[in-house]
Amino acid sequence: MGRRPLIAGNWKMYKNCQEAVEAAGEISMLVADVLSDIDVMIAPTFTALAPVAEKIEDSPFFIGAQDIFWEKEGAYTGQISADMLISAGCKYVIIGHSERRQFFHETDDTVNKKIKAALDADLVPVLCIGETEQERENEKTFSVLDNQIKKGLEGFSPEDLKNLVIAYEPVWAIGTGKTATTDQAQEVHNYIRDLIGKILGTDLADDMRILYGGSVKPDNISELMAMTDIDGALIGGASLDPESFSKIAHFT
Repeated sequence: MGRRPLIAGNWKMYKNCQEAVEAAGEISMLVADVLSDIDVMIAPTFTALAPVAEKIEDSPFFIGAQDIFWEKEGAYTGQISADMLISAGCKYVIIGHSERRQFFHETDDTVNKKIKAALDADLVPVLCIGETEQERENEKTFSVLDNQIKKGLEGFSPEDLKNLVIAYEPVWAIGTGKTATTDQAQEVHNYIRDLIGKILGTDLADDMRILYGGSVKPDNISELMAMTDIDGALIGGASLDPESFSKIAHFT
């Protein structure tokens, strides 16, 4: 289908500015040989975005932010606008990560508003969706994903979402060492692609990149990437070490 793989690193609340700049510089050298075949993105903390972007300005891989606010400006202490992210060097923005939903009361409605803000500014949104362990045990995986996708993407046209990336991250596999089996991951990715096809058209569904996230490591990336509907990975802990992240980027 020709979907270009995306390997993305979410650094969460790790690395100060100096540490982030050093790691980004190392990654830029280690992944240089694969950037003609895949896209690579890292998402440092807000404070490190600008210095990291400056460090890698000559490298063709991308910077992403870990969150965004939906207003352009105003009296919103602690929030970051799309324009601020772009001025700091961002191309991508992660929206609706399970940790934002869990700890900071992110809802499908706020996700929807954040996606609109990102699209209006020509940022590429990476929409995170996923079920908890209890929801999976109660066989609610598909209904949870159905709600997150339909509500998160409500009001958008296929043209609006032509660059949208979806990241499926089963909450029970994030930072736990647990990973969905390749069959489990493929089953869910296929469901997501079919659902996008039903609500937004098969052309968009066929072209949309759907990433897997949840304890992705160098020793399981190749098997995951062999699945028909897995187009890359959103990586947490393993992206903090440049060598580990590089090995994942060299999955072929």
